Amino acid sequence: MSFRSGRHHLHIPGPTNIPDRILRAINRPTIDHRGPEFLELGLEILEGLKGVFKTSDPVCIFPGSGSGGWEASLVNTLSSGDRIVMFDQGFFATAWRKMAQSLGVEVDVITGDWRRGVDGKSLIEKLSTDSQHEIKAVAVVHNETSGGVTSRIDWIREAIDTCKHPALLIVDAVSSLGSIDYRHEEWGVDVTIAASQKGLMLPPGLCFNALSSKAIAASQDAGLARVVWDWRPMLAANREGFFPYTPSTNLLYGLHEALIMLEEEGLENVFVRHQRLAEATRQTVSAWGLEIFCRDSAEYSNSLTAVQVPKGSDADLLMQIALKDFDLSLGTGLGKLQGKIFRIGHLGSLNELTLLGVLCGIEMSLQIANIPFRKGGINAALEFLRSRKC
Repeated sequence: MSFRSGRHHLHIPGPTNIPDRILRAINRPTIDHRGPEFLELGLEILEGLKGVFKTSDPVCIFPGSGSGGWEASLVNTLSSGDRIVMFDQGFFATAWRKMAQSLGVEVDVITGDWRRGVDGKSLIEKLSTDSQHEIKAVAVVHNETSGGVTSRIDWIREAIDTCKHPALLIVDAVSSLGSIDYRHEEWGVDVTIAASQKGLMLPPGLCFNALSSKAIAASQDAGLARVVWDWRPMLAANREGFFPYTPSTNLLYGLHEALIMLEEEGLENVFVRHQRLAEATRQTVSAWGLEIFCRDSAEYSNSLTAVQVPKGSDADLLMQIALKDFDLSLGTGLGKLQGKIFRIGHLGSLNELTLLGVLCGIEMSLQIANIPFRKGGINAALEFLRSRKC
């Protein structure tokens, strides 16, 4: 490949662009992960993460992707043959469900529309028939990345409480943590799963489980096999600032810096920025005359926008042109959505000019790909951002 001037525009819904401050933090010599310097680092990170998850309970850090966080959430809370309620929300919810089935868990699936969030009423119907409390957990994706749909986790907690059901609530917040308001403790979540490569602005390689006391108690009796993912030795070592096996030290340097950056900006300001840039994107898509995949505006994701191309058009061709001609990476349609949608990631480290560059690249790519659209989308974004400057 020939040299390309300028910087690659990575705007898939994760991994996201890594700020220079975090790259510099990672680029330090590795230290002894059993020594006093690491102890201080470990304690600061473990405490700082609680503020991002909005919890006073422990947060475990594992080496791995969001899929590792999924597995840790399941093997620490369930036994073979246990029942769990999961939702047909999208590509990632489906993958999580398949993992649970592979582990020997019996999954009760609540069918749904990939274009809408989870329905609390359907969960009430399911739990109200479980008088023997055979269902041990309810698992839901907060922000389904395949379709750009955000579900109301507080509604899911309300549904469980309405039925007076003891099931654990397990939530995937991989593409929402650090980008969309999330409240682990207030919403009564028992296990929250997240990963490093999205709102936390890091490379892939770390995953997280935020735990409630109820989840920790359940882990004492869980029967699924677990070694690397076991919370018990992790929590014991974390109390002293250490880990039970070799941690990803240089990624932890980056995580420490990311937590500082989030604190400096203010977490609530981070959410406002994401909402504002997301709305500018949606204004642009609407002005283009294209359809946002998520049907309910109350469930629009502030991490990404999934855009449906007109029938007869090829979203994959659009993305190929964007990459080849403008060095711009967009998210592809996953599973049954391949070729039908493209996804614009607008999470992590970005501002108005970053977003406008992306939208300009998309508009040029739409024209080259001969996808029918109305011109003027960029002007809609400019007007929105100019009139709503933070």
